[in-house]
Amino acid sequence: MGMVEKSAGDLKSVFSKYTGGKPEMDGKTFFKMFKDCGLVDKKLTQTVIDLAFAKFAEKGVKRMKYDQFLKGLTECAAKKGVSEADLKAKIVGSGGPAYKGTKADAVKWHDDKALYTGVYAQGGPTNVDKDKISSISQTCDRSAADVRGIKK
Repeated sequence: MGMVEKSAGDLKSVFSKYTGGKPEMDGKTFFKMFKDCGLVDKKLTQTVIDLAFAKFAEKGVKRMKYDQFLKGLTECAAKKGVSEADLKAKIVGSGGPAYKGTKADAVKWHDDKALYTGVYAQGGPTNVDKDKISSISQTCDRSAADVRGIKK
C-alpha cells in the first residue's frame, strides 16, 4: 500500500511539473505529456487523447484538475490496451516535461568576426556623424525660394 501512495505522490509531482505548479492542465499540455513519455502510437493517437481530455475537462474551462486528470489517464490506458498502473508508471518514469529546441549550426562567415569583409570589417557607417551634423537644420536649405524653388 505504501508503494501505491508513493507512485500517486510522484504522479502528482509530475502533474505539477507539467502545469508549472498550477492546479489545472490544458489540452496541449495533456498531449505533450503523452508524447514526451513515448505513449503516442496507432492506438493512442492525438485525437484519442484530445477526446479523453474533452470528456473529463470542465465544460467551458478547457482545463482539468488533478482528479479529472486521473480519470483521463484511466480512459487513455483503456484505449491503449494497457493497465492503468503501467501507464502511470511510464508517466512517473519520465520525471516531467522534456524541453526540446533547435540549436543553430555554426556558420563560420557569421560567427568568426576575423572573416568579416568590407564595411562590416571596419565597423560600418554611422547614421549621424556627430562632428558634422547636430540637427536637421544643417541638412536642409530652408532659405526663402519662389514657387519654382529658385532662391530669392
